[in-house]
Amino acid sequence: MWIGGRCFRSRLMTGTGKYPSLAAMQASLASSNCEIVTVAVRRVQSLAAGHEGLIEAIDWSKIWMLPNTAGCATAEEAIRVARLGRELAKLAGQEDNSFVKLEVIPDGKYLLPDPIGTLKAAEQLVKEGFTVLPYINADPLLAKHLEEAGCATVMPLGSPIGSGQGIRNAANIALIIENATVPVVVDAGIGVPSEAAQAMEMGADALLINSAIALAGDPPAMARAMAMAAVAGRSAFQAGRLPIRAEASPSSPTGGRIGS
Repeated sequence: MWIGGRCFRSRLMTGTGKYPSLAAMQASLASSNCEIVTVAVRRVQSLAAGHEGLIEAIDWSKIWMLPNTAGCATAEEAIRVARLGRELAKLAGQEDNSFVKLEVIPDGKYLLPDPIGTLKAAEQLVKEGFTVLPYINADPLLAKHLEEAGCATVMPLGSPIGSGQGIRNAANIALIIENATVPVVVDAGIGVPSEAAQAMEMGADALLINSAIALAGDPPAMARAMAMAAVAGRSAFQAGRLPIRAEASPSSPTGGRIGS
């Protein structure tokens, strides 16, 4: 999978928030075999609970940092934090990292992204040379506008962040996948591996999963399960499912039966 001129073998991206400990996060990243990990720039800079020592806890020579603009309510805030995120990646030794997961979320209850602010911020960040991965509602028209603005991916939500409700926007996500010429990353709402596989079976290029892993009873085990689900779902999509029929179709031939 290619994003922003870089090739990634893993189709599972993970996060760094909500883990019970840094050790659990480290073990989960290893179990997931992920190559991209998102980091909340504001929380790292402010040393928010659970983020102390986070940068030092990850081997950035093996994992690509995806700074995100979590906590930004306006386009202007997101642009400013994206610039800080690029500097954070440089401090981690990734001098050529211009990736940013763009989040513009003014809604504190449902954490739904602002489509207008997201597009505005994306247009400016693309002009500044960022590789923009925008987090959006499952809106096919917005996805196309962001692609045309130069975004490297589109990242439609399956359901609200951390809700574990699964893929509630399947029809719209399918439209986004059908019409996109950039990778489609399903982000937010996935709770169990079967939902991860469902997104990949639909044709998504990748997944970003944080809460379902970090808040599991055994985070490393769940990370491993999500990784396997991503692989299985992608393989199923590439294989092509059998057609859905209104009537039964026997697995064994009916001709040549005894007594026929």
